[in-house]
Amino acid sequence: MTPRTGGRLLVDQLVVHGADLIFGVPGESYLDILDALHDTPALRYVTCRHEAGAANMAEAYGKLTGRPGVCMVTRGPGATHASVGVHTAFQDGTPLILLVGQVPRDQVGREAFQELDYGAVFGSMSKWVTQIDDPGRIPELVARAYQTATSGRPGPVVLALPEDMLTERTSADDARAYSRMQKDPEATEVEQVRAILEDAARPLVIVGGQPWSTAAHTELAEWCEQSGVPVAAAWRCQDYVDNLSPCYAGHLGLAADPRLSERLATADALLVVGTRLGDIETQGFTVFEPPDVGRTFVHVHPEPEELGRVYSPTLGVVASGSRFALALAQTPALRATARRGLMDEAHAQFLENLSGRVLPGPVDPTAVMGLLSERLDDDTILTNGAGNFTVWAHRFWTFRRYGTQLAPLSGAMAYGLPAAIAAKLVHPDRQVVCLAGDGDFLMSSPELATAVQFELPIVVVIFDNGMYGTIRMHQERHYPGRVSGTDLRNPDFAALARAFGAHGERVETTAAAGPAIDRALASGKPAVVHLIVDPEALTPRATLAEIRAAALAAR
Repeated sequence: MTPRTGGRLLVDQLVVHGADLIFGVPGESYLDILDALHDTPALRYVTCRHEAGAANMAEAYGKLTGRPGVCMVTRGPGATHASVGVHTAFQDGTPLILLVGQVPRDQVGREAFQELDYGAVFGSMSKWVTQIDDPGRIPELVARAYQTATSGRPGPVVLALPEDMLTERTSADDARAYSRMQKDPEATEVEQVRAILEDAARPLVIVGGQPWSTAAHTELAEWCEQSGVPVAAAWRCQDYVDNLSPCYAGHLGLAADPRLSERLATADALLVVGTRLGDIETQGFTVFEPPDVGRTFVHVHPEPEELGRVYSPTLGVVASGSRFALALAQTPALRATARRGLMDEAHAQFLENLSGRVLPGPVDPTAVMGLLSERLDDDTILTNGAGNFTVWAHRFWTFRRYGTQLAPLSGAMAYGLPAAIAAKLVHPDRQVVCLAGDGDFLMSSPELATAVQFELPIVVVIFDNGMYGTIRMHQERHYPGRVSGTDLRNPDFAALARAFGAHGERVETTAAAGPAIDRALASGKPAVVHLIVDPEALTPRATLAEIRAAALAAR
């Protein structure tokens, strides 16, 4: 091979492994990589305005494609800014590769300018962290990074790249393209699980985690429909089953329907596929007190270390969640019993929960969700960050297809806008809508410039109630009436959008919301719909005043 610089060789390895997008903020520590990208049309570098946005875009790319999203940042501050996306990828089980510039090799350990020990910084939130000191090993270590990020339970890998290593030449050959390693369940394990469900009077299946697939989404639901077994979605995995399938029982997320939480507590057999019984699904581990759930519990997970880590399973199966779902769907459906009535009841309760109370204020968030549902396609990708506003999306949106929900299981704010940008780059022909709170949006608002620069017609709907709503809710519950640190004074987000070159709409009544959404969708460019929401409309179930009064009455 003609000798190549480390930067050229690294870019070539990304192409070998099928990368098509890189999300990043340029830095002087990896100029040789940027130079190599100049002559690599197969790779598109998406220039972002903040490393947190770049990392969140890469994480969303990983969720949508099942392939590692690639994020490239400079050393020190660039890496620490990107750490929020790495943490989300770790908690969400998303394949991601973070490429970080590093100080020259002869300066390591001297606290050189912007130097970090990446193993110490990222070790607790990554599947693997290493520094490439020999350019000849780039093909080997990049291949291993792809393999590690996608195998078992997917997750992030961090590669540190000393800048002098990137300019050194090597005659190393390219690696082979990686292949993701996922385990199939044993046939006997699938039969055991089927027998357990057959004997159960009140079974409940919970699906979530990575990896998943469109085939698993469809085939598991069909099998459960025929077998009379209800299926609930784990935290922010609502698109894993068609929400209008007769088997769908709802979302075990924050502010879950109390009837679904009761169904979880009274099930006589639990089948958890691909995910965990985490603190959100179990309301802070109170529905079942670890380590025993007190009933038959089958846990299917791609990582053996997860089985028994919190709750001890009756049967633990090491397998990819999606592959297990497909294997179970190939077995005969269960005999029709009284279970079918329980399944129908669970789905009916889910449908009832789609209706909400009328809330104070001229803009009703619940009605706005209905207006969006009327206008958007079934394959629309809905994104969000974190905040009380997300409860409207989780409760009032029906997810029909897999790959239509991008939401951080880690609970990170500022995720929705970057995720929407990544989604539109991956699926330019589909509608992409970001739901954001006022505090949530301002944490990533510079990425609106990225959407404008790359001409990505996403729509951002901002629920502006002038406060950090989630913290205010907890504040009122624990310290009623003692508001501290949670009020916000916001800009005119519609005017801000127009300043970026995007379309902007300010909405002060529910009646104005529909036409504003229509204009945003028709604008052909990034658009912001700024909803002025009454602070009293704090949650779909309770107003701010009601939460405060209940807290005072309990004293």
